Amino acid sequence: MSTTTLQPHQKELFGHPIGLFVLFFTEMWERFSYYGMRAILVLYLISQTDVVNAGLGWTNREALALYGWYTMMVYVMSIPGGIIADKLLGQKKSVLVGGILLLFGHSILAIEAMWAFYTGLVLIVCGVGMLKPNISTMVGGLYKKGDIRRDKGFTIFYIGINVGAFLSSLIVGYVGEVYGWHYGFGLAGIGMFLGILQYVLGQKYLKEVGNFLGDSQNEQEKALLKKPLTKIEKDRVLVLMISFLLVIVFWGAFEQAGGLMNIFTMEKTDRILMGWQIPASWFQSLNAMFIIFLGTTVATYWANRKLKGKVSTSLYKMIIGLIIMGTGFFFMTGATAQLESTGTSAMYWLVLAYLFHTIGELCLSPVALSFITKLAPVKYASIMMGVYFAMTGFGSKLAGLLGEWSESLGAFAIFTGIAVFCVIFGVLMLMIRKKLEILTHGVEDEEIEMHYDETV
Repeated sequence: MSTTTLQPHQKELFGHPIGLFVLFFTEMWERFSYYGMRAILVLYLISQTDVVNAGLGWTNREALALYGWYTMMVYVMSIPGGIIADKLLGQKKSVLVGGILLLFGHSILAIEAMWAFYTGLVLIVCGVGMLKPNISTMVGGLYKKGDIRRDKGFTIFYIGINVGAFLSSLIVGYVGEVYGWHYGFGLAGIGMFLGILQYVLGQKYLKEVGNFLGDSQNEQEKALLKKPLTKIEKDRVLVLMISFLLVIVFWGAFEQAGGLMNIFTMEKTDRILMGWQIPASWFQSLNAMFIIFLGTTVATYWANRKLKGKVSTSLYKMIIGLIIMGTGFFFMTGATAQLESTGTSAMYWLVLAYLFHTIGELCLSPVALSFITKLAPVKYASIMMGVYFAMTGFGSKLAGLLGEWSESLGAFAIFTGIAVFCVIFGVLMLMIRKKLEILTHGVEDEEIEMHYDETV
């Protein structure tokens, strides 16, 4: 009786390739470092220079302007990061290079000097640009065409992102606010080191994914770099580009979390709980916590809906996600109304807003990542993922601008305007959804049911 010995990259855990969990933990530690720094960046910028834990003493407007430019460039650099992967290094090596750049960037931020501050930001921008689009593309490469597990795999991967974000908002946020901003920045660097270490040790589970096609011995794979796009591929790229409008609007609203909502939490919210004041940065962990608890629930809901023959296409999920997230800003409208009438705002408004933002994010963000790996031509896989993250960056810049405008328009007008616009835009996109899905040429109809563990 003969037995087949599986290679490491062929082995599975909880019904998914083990490589998924290698990438899960790599991204978890990368996001620990990034979101830890993000949680305290604006707070550090606006903290006064004459206090014990001194910051830079910038105005809210100046801090939000830098935040907008920084978060935009972090993701816009995903385009050159994708090009480098597709044309020179491959995704696997690009992720490693990005991780090393991030390690240096976060570590340099621990130095109390303005040259170190700006140098660290530049290195982080470049590092995220190399790592972010390529690690996400590698996740898609773990699954064969038509594998129904793909969306669930991206949701699991997305939970990894938010485990890192949750821990960093609590740990890095607390250390930064209580012991010193630069200690917090340095702690983020330690997280990135752990991410690189486990990524290197897990390479045997990633043998068949993320390799540079130009090094392939397969003539058919080499030919993909030279073959022009077909009519179907062009139509699918067009659908992706239109869907990116949803991405810009979504993140333009969502990224208020690290900017305007972060400042609103620190300056306008009553954070006293049983006589103890909760650090403002801790509220950044709510989104990640909700994702950890609700991630598989939302993914399973959509999977079951699909198996029942109900509408559950990627575009539909993304549109519904935008509407749900936008609705969450009505709670911030309530928070500002309470502030104007009583002089303070209760914490429950923030909790409810982040809850709706999270549900919306789970319907849009991991689904969008999966959608790109389904529609993007193989030779442009990383580049298209880079464009997606660049759109995320433009949304982040829009978030920064909206935060700046709140100085003159007021938080009530900004929060309410965001909510109304997101809902209306989502409804309009629903009206043209079916026409857009025709251009995908049935890519999602090819998905087949496979047996996998629903308990993950």
